[in-house]
Amino acid sequence: MELDAVDMALLRELQNDARQTNRDLAAKTGVSPSTSLERVRLLRDRGLITGYHAALDLEAVGRPVQALISVRIRPPARPMIEGFREWAQQLPEVIAMFVTSGAFDFLLHIAVPDVNGVYAFVIDRLTERREVADVQTTLAYEHVQSRVIEPAGSDSGSGPGPGPGPGSGSEQKRHARRHR
Repeated sequence: MELDAVDMALLRELQNDARQTNRDLAAKTGVSPSTSLERVRLLRDRGLITGYHAALDLEAVGRPVQALISVRIRPPARPMIEGFREWAQQLPEVIAMFVTSGAFDFLLHIAVPDVNGVYAFVIDRLTERREVADVQTTLAYEHVQSRVIEPAGSDSGSGPGPGPGPGSGSEQKRHARRHR
């Protein structure tokens, strides 16, 4: 899928702030508002933009403690894996989930009010499931997440739009504090 510099700039800007007006987006990317509107529509139609979301501050919503929990399912059969996946994705503590290869079948990213919440999640939720054979828990001290994802093969410094973006200096630190 070919993306030109304008597409790249639009994607970068929308990842920085999806709530900005089309007029502001056009100005930041150096195109007319009609071009911006049409290009964003095409990016949605082509499946590059899949949605717009509000990012929450986990500390402000009372869930400042994060953990990564690796889970091994036995027997490793499709119905067991799919059943666990469907169950786990409904749990309010789970903010992300990966189905993985290797020693563990799942990696759950949870956010809870305190360390006791991590313990309760593992003991009261996970180990109550018969198919859970093993659990390994890692507390996360800090969660630094990239706000801008560049499509593969792109040269992140080229094209219209701002310079280094959110991966630089104080912006990255401010973002990291918001997502702890």
